[in-house]
Amino acid sequence: MPDRPLWTSAEIVAATGGTLSGAAFEAGGITYNSREIVPGDLFLALKGARDGHDFAAAAFAAGAAGAITEHPVGGGPCVVVADTLRGLEALGMAARDRTPARRGAVTGSVGKTSVTQAIKAGLDLAGPSHASIKSYNNHIGVPLTLSRMPRTTERAVFEIGMNAPGEIAPLSRMVRPHAACVTTVGPVHIEAFADGEAGVAAEKAAIFEGLADDGVAIFNADVVFAPVLDGAARRAGARIATFGTVPGCDARLIDFQPHDNGARVRAELFGRTIGFQLAQSGFHWGLNSLCVLLMLDSLDVPLDTALAALSEFQPLAGRGQTVVVHAPGGAFTLIDESYNANPLSMAAGFRSLGARPLPATGGRRIVVLTDMLELGDQSEALHKGLAGPIEAAGLDLVHAAGPEMKRLYDDLPGSRQGLWRETAAELAAEAAMLVGPGDIVMVKGSNGSKAALIAKALAALGGAA
Repeated sequence: MPDRPLWTSAEIVAATGGTLSGAAFEAGGITYNSREIVPGDLFLALKGARDGHDFAAAAFAAGAAGAITEHPVGGGPCVVVADTLRGLEALGMAARDRTPARRGAVTGSVGKTSVTQAIKAGLDLAGPSHASIKSYNNHIGVPLTLSRMPRTTERAVFEIGMNAPGEIAPLSRMVRPHAACVTTVGPVHIEAFADGEAGVAAEKAAIFEGLADDGVAIFNADVVFAPVLDGAARRAGARIATFGTVPGCDARLIDFQPHDNGARVRAELFGRTIGFQLAQSGFHWGLNSLCVLLMLDSLDVPLDTALAALSEFQPLAGRGQTVVVHAPGGAFTLIDESYNANPLSMAAGFRSLGARPLPATGGRRIVVLTDMLELGDQSEALHKGLAGPIEAAGLDLVHAAGPEMKRLYDDLPGSRQGLWRETAAELAAEAAMLVGPGDIVMVKGSNGSKAALIAKALAALGGAA
């Protein structure tokens, strides 16, 4: 435990308005999963599919120092509150208010987690920092990340997501960011919005409602719905900084050149031409990197520090990690994009794959696709619409799994049709049939359609380097 605990029971009582039952305690961490308890942690008895109170005894047995509960439980001291989720929110806001840390918030239809973690890489180099882990971006993840923020934090960044209307603004108000960005807007979660993509844009723009006084609103000026984002930023009284390829952007992409170890970027930043190196080769990282630079600038991170962080930032698991798989028949390159997918990220992935050079000994550029989810009544058109970007990228072969991807598969010319199976598990079972020596294969699909099963099966064909 650090010199000062993350929370004392007295501070928890003051923040939540709860009542202490049992002896006073100090906690060095906080979790709602009893299986993740580290001795000295605070346990949150949240109610969901399972009632967290049922696991309090196990948490105390694992070494929990105390718990936040809605009634006293055996095994250790508790701060008893009326509602544990509301108690977590109050704790998060108390953590926000007790540190002078400059805070950033990230949302967008594509790239939230990667951009958040790239910003975190820059914050780490600049001083004591804090950030969301994994994709902790919802009504539990955001206040949990806030409540875990150490007292000594100088800068922090939070990912904010949504599945339905009305979710982003309350989370942004909770974070009260000094800078907030929208990476892009696209047809993601559109089945939850009666007005489709326009509704998604308005919901993403709501992140600016929580900005602190004199906060900075950062958004992608290339998107069709940029005027929606601009209007929301102005209503919030924010300073505006834009990134994109169009003239007039504060950060304008001039050139993006991928190579074997990443990419070289040339851009204008506040009117100054700069060049820098990325460890990422996907074309979408041209604009992502500019979003990161604007966010880091707004959080008082020097440009040299920001560029150093970007040059070392590696793709996250399932979001572009690339390995060479030494299969018995010969080595091939695997690009794992299996964590998530939507029409925007699909097109960006195809373009990046099409730009990768093949070995001199030969090979093919192959995509293995599983269904994109939550597209509502536009699903058929959006799946079929992937044929154009596949053609434009010059990809050689498409394997697919799932009923929605069958729509795309049936529209492809026979020369591009590989295998189609009903489920990702069935396609994964035939992994050896999907790829050959020298091939570059990208696996991409929504997390819920199990694209990761195929990526894992392909990686298991040999050792990875």
